[in-house]
Amino acid sequence: MSESARTAADALRALLAEFPHTPRALVQSFGCQLNFCDGEKYKGILCSLGYTLTDEPEKADVILFNACAVRAHAESRVIGRLGALKPLKERNPRLVIGLCGCMAEEDEVRALLRKSYPHVSLVLGAGAMEQLPQALLSAYQGQKHTETGLRFAGLPDESLPTVRDGVFQASVPVMYGCNNFCTYCIVPYVRGRERSRTPEAIEREVRELVQSGCREILLLGQNVNSYGRGTDCKISFPALLRRLDAIDGDYFIRFMSSHPKDADRELIDTMLSSRHIEHHLHLPVQSGSDAVLKAMNRHYTAQKYLELIDYARSKSEDFAFSSDLIVGFPTETDADFQQTLDLIRYVGYDNLYTFIYSPRSGTPAAEMEQVSTEAEISERMRILLETQRGITARCNQKFIGRETVMLAEKYDEEKGLLVGRTRACRNVAVTGDASAVGQFVRVRITGAKSWALTGETV
Repeated sequence: MSESARTAADALRALLAEFPHTPRALVQSFGCQLNFCDGEKYKGILCSLGYTLTDEPEKADVILFNACAVRAHAESRVIGRLGALKPLKERNPRLVIGLCGCMAEEDEVRALLRKSYPHVSLVLGAGAMEQLPQALLSAYQGQKHTETGLRFAGLPDESLPTVRDGVFQASVPVMYGCNNFCTYCIVPYVRGRERSRTPEAIEREVRELVQSGCREILLLGQNVNSYGRGTDCKISFPALLRRLDAIDGDYFIRFMSSHPKDADRELIDTMLSSRHIEHHLHLPVQSGSDAVLKAMNRHYTAQKYLELIDYARSKSEDFAFSSDLIVGFPTETDADFQQTLDLIRYVGYDNLYTFIYSPRSGTPAAEMEQVSTEAEISERMRILLETQRGITARCNQKFIGRETVMLAEKYDEEKGLLVGRTRACRNVAVTGDASAVGQFVRVRITGAKSWALTGETV
């Protein structure tokens, strides 16, 4: 933390000590996993300043919305929630309401808040969380509207504290930003260019988590396969994985997201030869049409994508793949969509995350002419979902009768089921006991549904 940030933090602590009660803070994060990870750091900073955390807006002295800018619809919901806080501000003038995260990097959002949301006291950019003490201090000193640290500075200070939302699962960012500029995506404009944390800092954080009993560690980045850029040492993402996999302990390592243009055979080999890394790759294809992929600026072809799939399956037939798909991209025709169907049937994804394209202001795709009607796009989505349900059910059938290990993530009291995931990221629901949550459990698979494997503990 910089000297100015420390000075502001000390001044803020002195001010908060004069409160008639222990000050309370509410942090709500929206959007991607990386945003939720940032939210844990905002909570850590607030606790280090003397706040306690609350989930009740009516009791809060500070309310921070840490919001993602990827989807316009989600952004609109956040704006609506900010508006709903106005009566709280009127009842409690000392309440500080703030917007943080990559949504705060958008010029249109900041202009809207200045004009129509005067009860929002501070706006803090995605790369400036260490400046939160100065922003809060300014708000308490009477400044009506503070915009701090916009335009994605550098990496977060490694010394910033963290209050983690989970006990046995944790997320660890390895890099920030993106250089790909897919035509539908706002991320490079609000998160900036790629910056990677040092391998030493990442290893230290992962080692501490493992030693504290963490069972699942999720490595995060907009494109983890680009890891290493911006660091002094020359290290690839597979090399980082091997370094982390060498840490002794009982845990899984997962990661997201991978860009197909940068994923390679070394990555697959590293995953399959590891002790802790999942045997599952989330590899967003977005479309099976080369024409659409080119319009998306994805920098690979469907054939190039399938070559990596084939290589992984040649090494292990049980290696799992999931993917993201956009239906209704502006240039997508019925012929393009048929190529996407052909691709998902060929791959046989274990899971698929599907999205209907929605224009994102500020991206090139938002200026493209839509060649399909809403009815056509809706029908394509219906066909896609129906097709994938059948594929997932068939993928799951082959595991009936096998034994495997899953991490028990939660307990469904109503059904008496332990719910978790295997090392290949397959969902499993088994009869069991709530005391097993957070532990690795050996299970026997006795049934398969489209949403999960079912079975019993061994």
